[in-house]
Amino acid sequence: MTQSPQHPDNPAPDDRHHVVVLAYDGLCTFEFGIALEAFALPRPEFDFPWYRCSIAGIDPHIRAMGGFSVAVDAGIELLEKADTIIIPGWRGADAIPDPVLISAIQRAHARGCRIVTICSGVFVLAHAGILQNGRATTHWRYVDKFRAMFADTEIVDDVLYVDHDRIVTSAGSSAGIDACLHVIRSDHGAQVANTVARRLVMPPHRDGGQAQYIEAPIQERPGKSIAVVLDWARENLAEPIEIGDLARQSGLSQRTFLRRFRDGTGLSPLKWLRRERINRSMKLLEETDLALVDIAEQCGFQSLETFRIAFRDITGTPPASYRNRFKLRQSA
Repeated sequence: MTQSPQHPDNPAPDDRHHVVVLAYDGLCTFEFGIALEAFALPRPEFDFPWYRCSIAGIDPHIRAMGGFSVAVDAGIELLEKADTIIIPGWRGADAIPDPVLISAIQRAHARGCRIVTICSGVFVLAHAGILQNGRATTHWRYVDKFRAMFADTEIVDDVLYVDHDRIVTSAGSSAGIDACLHVIRSDHGAQVANTVARRLVMPPHRDGGQAQYIEAPIQERPGKSIAVVLDWARENLAEPIEIGDLARQSGLSQRTFLRRFRDGTGLSPLKWLRRERINRSMKLLEETDLALVDIAEQCGFQSLETFRIAFRDITGTPPASYRNRFKLRQSA
């Protein structure tokens, strides 16, 4: 839901996108904090109203992990007024949600409300039956349990988050930050999401397709670090870049480079380059009036059609539609 810019001192609360964060006894503290940091923190750096964020308590007394109590804005009835609902973890994979909560989640989904889960929060949606024949993810240690309990849902075990049918499910706790930034990017564009990421001291974009965990950390060895190679590639996205070019920049053999690159990024070099080119194109679409064919060329795509296919594949929308939505918003 895209809002029209208004004076920050005079927001129209009823018109703002309403994010409701679920709170429950045994609340996962870190996941809860992620949701509030992303959507409840004031954003004076923006000249348009930010989200309206409320906390919905589903239990009479809420004691979070760490032993402190949580004050809420209202009860489960808040879910009826939400544009986005966030479920920050859950009590456990075997903890069946109360039927009242299940019913509220089902009604919210039926009316088109977006629902975001962090880590084990996906089990609430599965118990509510709204993930049937869909796709989702969760923390890798819950994957086998989820598959055994909910065989009618495709659980993706090696990604940070999945966005499917207005349901965004994320993996372990920190992946919840990536999922929240994805939501902000979907609502407000890459520039706004990148500004929020900088305030969080987070990478501006870790795509949902990135691996949940990295089995081996990058070790410094003779030659340039992978980070230096990534910086070089970002500075030369307009040029054709082959795997051999990246390996030469690293000072490593191609075989060693490929292994270290995947260990360090969770992606192959070609997939990483494709996503970086799309990230660059999103910025150009938002901030310039360049023709699509010029943006495609500046981002290293061999043709406009190749650019359009890659952009839609990664963002879910054509580049022209993306520009119409977000560039108009920035200049309004």
